[in-house]
Amino acid sequence: MEVKIGVQHTPREIVLESGLSAEEVESAVGEALSGKAQLLSLTDDKGRKVLVPADRIAYVEIGEPSTRRVGFGAQ
Repeated sequence: MEVKIGVQHTPREIVLESGLSAEEVESAVGEALSGKAQLLSLTDDKGRKVLVPADRIAYVEIGEPSTRRVGFGAQ
């Protein structure tokens, strides 16, 4: 699942591939924005943890699950 996080006062967005479902990502974002958590914490496919202060989140875009295409005929 591709997740893009816009951070206030930062020109670039954070993009990560997560093994979480869209509902799990949405739940984590909701907890951070409601004040239940100080940080939005997500882990990418390679095991790296991304922490974003909840009060700095501008937007979160949750993409469709992607399948990896391999080979010359992949389009």
